[in-house]
Amino acid sequence: MAKVKPYKDSDLGKKEQVTQMFDTISGDYDGLNRVISFGIDIKWRKKVVAIVKEAQPKTILDIATGTGDLAINLAETNAEKIVGLDISRGMLDIGKEKIKKKNLSAKIEMILGDSENMPFDENSFDAITVAFGVRNFETLENGLKEILRVLKPGGTFVILETSMPDKTPYKQGYNFYTKNILPLIGRIFSKDKTAYKYLCESASQFPYGEALNNILRNIGFINVKDLPQTFGVATIYKASKQ
Repeated sequence: MAKVKPYKDSDLGKKEQVTQMFDTISGDYDGLNRVISFGIDIKWRKKVVAIVKEAQPKTILDIATGTGDLAINLAETNAEKIVGLDISRGMLDIGKEKIKKKNLSAKIEMILGDSENMPFDENSFDAITVAFGVRNFETLENGLKEILRVLKPGGTFVILETSMPDKTPYKQGYNFYTKNILPLIGRIFSKDKTAYKYLCESASQFPYGEALNNILRNIGFINVKDLPQTFGVATIYKASKQ
């Protein structure tokens, strides 16, 4: 799998480039996401929360938490503690303000950290989620191994990530939208003119469906299942630990 980076003319590694990119677009991120996805991402997150709820976790880790949308949604569960982890201080700062306004600071803790080298002990969390973040890992397999390490045995792991529709005409429509319309919206409304081009390119080259299922199985996850959403433009993956 080719390693897609935000800034092709930069000597920085992918991790550093992704951090820089999200720090830059943090102020635009929530509003642009609603526009770009037509608000459907809200529905997808609710489905992730429903899956996590079934497991009745006491502790939840939300990786690549960004501005905390999913972490806030997960407060609907009966979890005693939710930790949001992200490498972008800019995104976390916005997330902390949102959490404070919703009076959730006692339940949700936002931590600056690297998903591929997390500051947690083995078997720390009953459930772990990642929404639109695994494709930004420097090395996918390393990030997934870390997730498996800190997930408790029998714990639930849920990914929400973009994917590619396979059926006509959704495939053609999706390709046109992501290659032409989405980057244009990003250029017009975002401070970072290349960020949304990167997000499109990384989505188009990221493994999805059975390809990602097999990677999860090879890492050591069990009970791996994919659930395509909205004609396949996104997919929810559910897995567990032995």
